[in-house]
Amino acid sequence: MIVTVGNTKGGVGKTTLAVNLAIARALAGRDVWLIDGDRQGTAQTAISIRADAGHLPGIACATYPDGPTLRAQVQQQAAKFDDIIIDAGGRDSTALRAALVLSDVLIVPFQPRSYDVWALNDIAALVDEARSVRDNLRAVAVLNCADPGEHSTDNTEAAAAVADVPQFEYLATPIRRRKSFANAAGAGLSVLELKPADKKASSELNALILELF
Repeated sequence: MIVTVGNTKGGVGKTTLAVNLAIARALAGRDVWLIDGDRQGTAQTAISIRADAGHLPGIACATYPDGPTLRAQVQQQAAKFDDIIIDAGGRDSTALRAALVLSDVLIVPFQPRSYDVWALNDIAALVDEARSVRDNLRAVAVLNCADPGEHSTDNTEAAAAVADVPQFEYLATPIRRRKSFANAAGAGLSVLELKPADKKASSELNALILELF
């Protein structure tokens, strides 16, 4: 399966989510390729830290911020992997557009803030374009860095706003604002590998994976 984590809005936690997903799938026995489609190369840095620390399983990772290169490499290499996770940069880029027409699933993380919700309309237009080529593209919106409270008004209102953007399916599997997600990704780890374990974070990630895969 080819999964892109993308949004034209920056600062929504795409890289942290992509790294966590890629490692979680590898821990489940899948052969995973993580592609960093952002010129900042943050996902590549996280996986380099993982490799330097000797954490297993190892994760194949490459950086292709250029759309034509990303498209060509995925088309050539896709058969070698069970899952490909693409971390697309936080803007309308050639890499994001290339990833969309290659992907089975687009995950759009957004935070419970008005300008994050408004930005969904921008990437919705790209989804429409991609679906003219990729008929079966599944686009899902995931509340990321959600307020920790179970009954947060901001979370509820942000989730409800997705209903106004018909291109997306809202997944009721929020990833809440927890330091363990960022700490894990910064060390080249998934929250599933942290010691001591963060059971709530692990449960949230596993619930999202169950919905996606």
